[in-house]
Amino acid sequence: MIVPMKKIFLVVLDAEKKAALKKLRSAGLVHLENVQGVGAELNSLKGEYSKLESAYMQLSDLKVPKGFSSKEKIQAADSYELADKILELFDAKKACLSEISQCSIEMERLQKWGGVNPDDFKFLADKHITLAMYEIPTAKYRILPDDVKTVFVNEDKSNIRFLLLTENGEKPASLPAEAFAVTMPQKSTDEMAEIILRNKAEIARIDNLLLSSVSSIPEMKKAAAVQAKKVEFENVFSGMEHDSESNTPLAWISGFVPSSDVDKVKKLADSEKWGFASTDPSEDDMVPTKLKNNKLVSLIYPVTDFLGTVPGYNEYDISGWFLLFFAIFFGIIFGDGGYGALMTLIAVFALIGSTAKKKKASPSIMLLMLLGITTMAWGTITCTWFGIDVQYLPEWLKNISVPAISNVTSAISEEKSTWVSQNLQILCFTLALVQLTIAHLKGFVRYIRSLKCIGEIGSLGMLWGLYTLVLNMVVDADRFPLPSFAIPLIGGGFLLNFVFANYEGNLGKSILESLKNIVSVLLGVVNVFSDIVSYIRLWAVGLAGSAISATVNEMAGPMLGGFIIFAGVLLLCFGHGLNMVLNVLSVIVHGVRLNTLEFSNHLGMSWSGFKYEPFCETVEK
Repeated sequence: MIVPMKKIFLVVLDAEKKAALKKLRSAGLVHLENVQGVGAELNSLKGEYSKLESAYMQLSDLKVPKGFSSKEKIQAADSYELADKILELFDAKKACLSEISQCSIEMERLQKWGGVNPDDFKFLADKHITLAMYEIPTAKYRILPDDVKTVFVNEDKSNIRFLLLTENGEKPASLPAEAFAVTMPQKSTDEMAEIILRNKAEIARIDNLLLSSVSSIPEMKKAAAVQAKKVEFENVFSGMEHDSESNTPLAWISGFVPSSDVDKVKKLADSEKWGFASTDPSEDDMVPTKLKNNKLVSLIYPVTDFLGTVPGYNEYDISGWFLLFFAIFFGIIFGDGGYGALMTLIAVFALIGSTAKKKKASPSIMLLMLLGITTMAWGTITCTWFGIDVQYLPEWLKNISVPAISNVTSAISEEKSTWVSQNLQILCFTLALVQLTIAHLKGFVRYIRSLKCIGEIGSLGMLWGLYTLVLNMVVDADRFPLPSFAIPLIGGGFLLNFVFANYEGNLGKSILESLKNIVSVLLGVVNVFSDIVSYIRLWAVGLAGSAISATVNEMAGPMLGGFIIFAGVLLLCFGHGLNMVLNVLSVIVHGVRLNTLEFSNHLGMSWSGFKYEPFCETVEK
């Protein structure tokens, strides 16, 4: 459930606001409303945090070779000094790479000239011998006028390189336009080669120092977390509204507290002699969302945290429904009891490991176990085990499968295979009907005190009518003839939804609002149809995974009976491992989508919330 919140206001003496904030932070109960601090101190703290974060993030990109060890390490008094030195090293490395790049480009440009030293040209110029480097097509060089004095250097298939002898560096008027002047480098090619070697050595030294500092990442992350708390405190302190012109300068701040904790904050305010007031949040308030569920429902939190989805304070907490349908969708998409058994075993070993270390098992481990069990259950009823042909499976596995959707039945004949495929499609569409019905029933309960609930009844009518239409059009028209009540149910549901969906106390305004958005309202019927059909993705993706499993087995099978059995085992492991990875991606793309898009749209949810994060001094370990 979404924990009810109260909005609170605290007023303190301006001179005591820092001490008051420390007390408030120790309590760790108030989610402060957004404040924007200012000041040199805040900027300084942010700068230090930025350095720490940048340093450990850049270090995290480095891969330490196996067996790496270094005698030379960065010497620093603390994490802040270490971060400064690490960033300096990264900057120095960039400078070295830039200089190497510049010199390499110049050397490549002058490669056909051999060694070039601008000091030699300068020396000759001091002796009144002015030379310049030129390139010209071979044919043009052969017909140069006699007054153009040159020194031949070398040639290739198309061009000749030569030195042009001039007086005071002036180009002869008779020199052909095809002659191309080569820009004199700033440094000699030998010097540039030395610079490249020197910079490469410096880069090697820097890399050695940086790799030796990778072990400091946890320490720097911890320091960054501490610094983040300092930034947070200073931001609040410098951003508090205050009145410094009155006889008694005051400062104040507001935030949100779970209703059950309001008395604790009030008690703290009374003991510290702060001004205190609380009220229910208004519709315009940006209220944080705090979820509170039992241990089973909380298993879905690793998924929602990964997705970054948080329901708005005034939306629904669908954690329980999300977990239920996500587990079902996961099982159907993975679709293989063997894969489910592997996941369950991994979860069991992880659980045993946590117990041995006397640590509490993480929700991720328990979620993996649940998903493994649901996948095994689906594999059992469909008789799908590592993509193995049913004729090679034990009889007892065949016997416990459900004939209507089992591969055992599909193997009997092509007609039976078509029948099983249709049954799986019907199951997917029925899951859509059940889940979307739940969405509109929740809407009906929410608006039970308003005529708007009739609009939800209309949506249910359209949903059920269109379900029969989907079965008729997508599955089999002969097997599922369109019932006589389908069209009236769809039409009547549309009419109720049209009239009451936007009801806010005035029926006329509700109808007018629907008329204003008539295109969207009409498309709503199509959207319901497409939402139901969308659930067929469960069957299609599961079918694709089964096909990959079977293909891997067919490829590896011939190898397992010969001398290349090792290659066959390797192919099986790689193929099924890759299939499991693809299935995980499919769950993220398809299984999650049905909950966060189709189901949520029918609930009217936009996932516009943000987490309740109280102002506290705790640093994550």
